[in-house]
Amino acid sequence: MAASKPVRKARAALVALFVLLIGMGGLLAYGVQQDKAQWAPLLALDLEGGTQMVLSPQVDEGEEIDDDQLEQAVEIIRQRVDGTGVAEAEIAVQGAENVVVSLPGTPDEETRELIQASADMEFRPVLKSRYDTAFAEEVSLREAAEDGASEEELAELEEFLEQESQQQEDEETEGTAQPEDFPEPEGEPEEGNHSDPNWITPEIAAEFENYECTTELSMEERSAQDPDAPLVTCNPSTGEVLLLGPVDVDGEYINDASWGAESRPDGSTTGAYETVIHFDNAGTELFRETSQRLYSFPEGDDRNRFGIVLDGQVIVAPNMRAVITDGNASITGGYTDEEAQTLAEQLRYGSLPISFEIESEQQISATLGADQLRMGLLAGIIGLILTAGYAIYQYRALALAVTIPSLVVVALITWWALSLLGWSDGYRLSMAGIAGLILSIGLTADSFVVYFERVKDELREGRSLAGAVEAGWARARRTILASKAVNIIAAVVLYLVAVGNVRGFAFTLGLTALIDVILVFLFTHPLMQVLARRRFFASGKRFSGLSAKELGVDVLYKGAGRFARSNVVYSEQAAAAVGVGTDEETTAEDPTAEEEKKPSRKLPPSDPEAAAARREEVPDIPEEEWAKMTIAERRRARAKAQANQADAEQAEEAETKEADN
Repeated sequence: MAASKPVRKARAALVALFVLLIGMGGLLAYGVQQDKAQWAPLLALDLEGGTQMVLSPQVDEGEEIDDDQLEQAVEIIRQRVDGTGVAEAEIAVQGAENVVVSLPGTPDEETRELIQASADMEFRPVLKSRYDTAFAEEVSLREAAEDGASEEELAELEEFLEQESQQQEDEETEGTAQPEDFPEPEGEPEEGNHSDPNWITPEIAAEFENYECTTELSMEERSAQDPDAPLVTCNPSTGEVLLLGPVDVDGEYINDASWGAESRPDGSTTGAYETVIHFDNAGTELFRETSQRLYSFPEGDDRNRFGIVLDGQVIVAPNMRAVITDGNASITGGYTDEEAQTLAEQLRYGSLPISFEIESEQQISATLGADQLRMGLLAGIIGLILTAGYAIYQYRALALAVTIPSLVVVALITWWALSLLGWSDGYRLSMAGIAGLILSIGLTADSFVVYFERVKDELREGRSLAGAVEAGWARARRTILASKAVNIIAAVVLYLVAVGNVRGFAFTLGLTALIDVILVFLFTHPLMQVLARRRFFASGKRFSGLSAKELGVDVLYKGAGRFARSNVVYSEQAAAAVGVGTDEETTAEDPTAEEEKKPSRKLPPSDPEAAAARREEVPDIPEEEWAKMTIAERRRARAKAQANQADAEQAEEAETKEADN
């Protein structure tokens, strides 16, 4: 016998969940085998311990840094540490000048360099530019895929990328550029003119021709860059290689940076966004001189542009379209709101020319320790046991068949997800994160309660279990999705406005809400669809969680072809599904039915003609609405129709009498 459509859909959902579990488990097993991951989630500083470094700022003799600069330094270090994938780091100011950085585990050399390095920002004029073709096409292909380009367009880009890569390989086989391949400059560069082509020596020209955007600069190379000499670097967001002149304006002259909607001269908006740099008084004068020099070159000439360099790489290289005299330079380029904001933050926080030196470093133990971790895990286990115990008490075998397996599956998915995030993004589980997981147990149990109670309500209305599962799911689904949407919104808002360990709480809360939605759709409901076809649950056996006692009413179907009258008003569809007439039909055809209400009594089948006759009594109700009504609603509708008919007859009789008189 072929399976029904709900059962087929349920099996497909369970297979999808099985594939998801196999995929997550297989990926994690591969990471463990390659020594890149571990089965257990990584632990944060408060649970595992780590390394604490005390940093002191390096400034010129006689100079001091103020509180604002120190706070900016903390923000820059935090952004850099987060960018390396190290989560749950603690960064704070100690005393008047020192900064304390506490990292879980042992930081690598690259992280140490990032923490100590300065964040010098420079404005340099562009002398020459070219594209690293292969790198630029990779960027274009990635952006096209993110923008939803069609498969044909992506295929064309990939083909072009292969051709360009082959051409670049052919050029590389011919040999790299050498200084003797380029002429000597005509003379010494003009003093103060950083756009003078005479800055380009044969050595610089050869470096420019050989430079690739994939070149990684160490912190030593970045700190060794001479502000009074040309610089060859790249814009990694576009793949453009740039030969820049000496520094015109240092980033320390930036007072602030903002972003907003780009406007036309008439005041109307273009729909794009712009970033505005605000210089201080000294910076305003320096940038006025620079803009005046660059604006003298025609648009299209490389020397009409300037590059903003942060940590040795260009973040943007715009054209100079006007002389800037007020110290407010607007950068446009069809930016989105997010792109303009990111550029503004880079300009605002990247203009701090302070480096740090590690004064002391020591290994620290967990701030909470193993005891607190055990207590947190114990609290979670107790919560699971209490939740499972209540579910078994309330729903009997239904809890054993659905709730307990669902909790096991959601725990497994959450565990593997945290482990995979630790491998891919360096996520570490803190005590605040564990608190979010414990709270999620109750939120997950809410979904079961809402769903099961909806199903029981439908059973009380007279539907069979299979019909009650579908009808109950249609109603419970909206409630569950609304509830989880609220949880996710709260978690996102909390994550965005919070810092430190509170973010760990928000992250796990939001993650488990998403997993709960996946679980309900791919496991809980499909499993209920399958169980609804099993005799033990469908017939309302004792301890099934759906028996008459547990529903608080007597059930219609008693099993083995036995039926009984019920305190519940069942719909005619439910009665027809099990092959029995409704109470009204039984009473009409068997006058002794009122006297004999034993559960084992077999009732005669439904009379279609009698049902059709009763349907004709209420012709004003649409057929679709009539099919959804329970027998109680139909009785009330027929009684109302009969009362209206009686009123109409009485009114007619009264009119007749008046006419006779």
